[in-house]
Amino acid sequence: MDMTVSTCFVLVHDPDSALGFYRDALGLELRNDVARDKFRWITVGAPKQPDVSIVLTNYLNGSPADHDALAALAAKGALNGVYFRTDDLDTAFKKVSEAGAEIVQEPSEQPWGTRDFAVRDPAGNLVRVDQPPAAQ
Repeated sequence: MDMTVSTCFVLVHDPDSALGFYRDALGLELRNDVARDKFRWITVGAPKQPDVSIVLTNYLNGSPADHDALAALAAKGALNGVYFRTDDLDTAFKKVSEAGAEIVQEPSEQPWGTRDFAVRDPAGNLVRVDQPPAAQ
């Protein structure tokens, strides 16, 4: 049995600002944008990975207390978002920085053999971008 990643969900509080970050700062393409009542499901993805999607959504099936708990976790930096890979880390970092992302860690060598940086998306989710050793 073969399994592959198809879709992952990232909870956001403001779908428009999330779309701006993931599309404009990270360079992902917009694939779908579905609204129902006050909720949205925005599908984005890397052009080179048409079978892998990230859904940005403000929908959480729960109570207002669940939303508050999630917001508190994001504020503490306890929520990890998505990890990306690029062949030009410095250009990616410059683009994300110029877009106004909150910088958590500037590009640096990691003991596990990669070079990466970390930022927060507009909802507070941690986003890391690395460059594989062969591309450095």
